[in-house]
Amino acid sequence: MSTSTLPYATSTSSAAGVAAAVTPPTTGPTVRPRKPGFWRAPFSGVTFREIGYVLTSFPLAIVGFVFAVTMFCLGAGLLVTLLGLPVLAVALAGARGLGSAERLRARVGLGLAVDGPGAYGAGANADGPRAKGFWARTRARLADAAGWKALLFQVVMFPWRVLSFVLTVTFFVTGWVVALFPTYSWVFHRYVGWPGYRVYDFTSGGRHHEYYITSPAQIAAVAGIGAVLVFLTPKLVRALTSVDRAAVRSLLG
Repeated sequence: MSTSTLPYATSTSSAAGVAAAVTPPTTGPTVRPRKPGFWRAPFSGVTFREIGYVLTSFPLAIVGFVFAVTMFCLGAGLLVTLLGLPVLAVALAGARGLGSAERLRARVGLGLAVDGPGAYGAGANADGPRAKGFWARTRARLADAAGWKALLFQVVMFPWRVLSFVLTVTFFVTGWVVALFPTYSWVFHRYVGWPGYRVYDFTSGGRHHEYYITSPAQIAAVAGIGAVLVFLTPKLVRALTSVDRAAVRSLLG
């Protein structure tokens, strides 16, 4: 192809140079959606995608952790026989598949694109490990550093994703429930028989202690506390998912 067909070419360099100039890079992080401002963050699609990422990470973390621990322990226990090697090879292959799914989730939920590792055994020879037979493929799998890192990802991220799930659900639900308190505070007086929302009501040492949220000022104060939680939730979720971003880059790329 001549350089005349490329209106943005600046010189008549070699074909390799032109290809390098016009071919987009295949590595590096994706340009993320613009980070919403503080006041828009609780209502931004970016925030809800990150929350969705955290919520879906919890069940997937359970699956990945159970798979990784079960297969590794089974394979390690069978190493006294030759059966342990194929089991570990299957564990690494499965971990690679789970890692591919995690990279896709990170791209959609976090706006982070990470290139996957090369094919296992790519440097074996020109024909690849498949031409060598079952045990050659097994050895190639066991020598696959990317597979081991993907397996490690499923183990180390499990407790973090449990913590992330608990914190995200707690802050998100509590924040909105408390912030919207003025819209349903009348329910307790009309249908429950309380003068307002009951914070506590007990008798101790012959004395009765009670506290109800009844006045407009109290209701407004409660809503204000909820609003603070609502606006802090996106900051919390972004901080939690920053660990996921770092783990995806370092262990699944």
